[in-house]
Amino acid sequence: MRKLIILLICCQLLLSCEQVTKTIDETFKPNDTLVQKEKEKENTIPETTVNTQIDVEQIIKTAIETHSVGHIHTEGKNVNFLTDTNELEKAEEALRKLPQYAGKEIFIYSTLYFYNDGLINVMLQHPTNPKYVDIYDYKDGKWSEPKPLQLSVRDEVQKRLVSLNKIKFVNVAKVTSTYNEKAKEIEGAKPLTSAYVSIWDNKMRWYPSSINGSRERYSIQFNDDGSLKAFKQE
Repeated sequence: MRKLIILLICCQLLLSCEQVTKTIDETFKPNDTLVQKEKEKENTIPETTVNTQIDVEQIIKTAIETHSVGHIHTEGKNVNFLTDTNELEKAEEALRKLPQYAGKEIFIYSTLYFYNDGLINVMLQHPTNPKYVDIYDYKDGKWSEPKPLQLSVRDEVQKRLVSLNKIKFVNVAKVTSTYNEKAKEIEGAKPLTSAYVSIWDNKMRWYPSSINGSRERYSIQFNDDGSLKAFKQE
């Protein structure tokens, strides 16, 4: 019986290692299919193997971020942008005033990233061709010129859109403040340096959705307006 138990444990660890290896390999070759698959498996992928601990949410974030903006963001000087409601409002107002969207509703595609160093990354549906998507960066108080996003036949643009009218930039301050307050109660947990919105089936969801401490892990969910929806230990 003892040998049988040891054999079962070894088999489980072997399968976990193979699954994590595959996930890491796919992270560096991200695409929409990968991101959707990772989200569906978010609660089932083993996060701990022999001498290895993988944060599944970070894998998903890295995959989406790389696909969205083509690079991994390196955090610059902390200016507490995530909680600066005045600067967040200015950024949204400036986005709404982009001349190419004058008199038109703005739709956010797939993801919207906020960083504590004052950077925002967003993808918007093209103002005249609904099949196209452009990438915009907000830095030093200004929005960049649009950069075209290369899409594949698998990208269902219409299903990954949410109107800017439903996403208020100031709500990231609620998310950040709530997250940081909860993190203070968890040993080893760190405050946020970035937060983002992910869009699936025309619905938005705030991330991160977990707080990792040195001894405990908690799931955390937010309503669309940034208020706390759920918080519990995993």
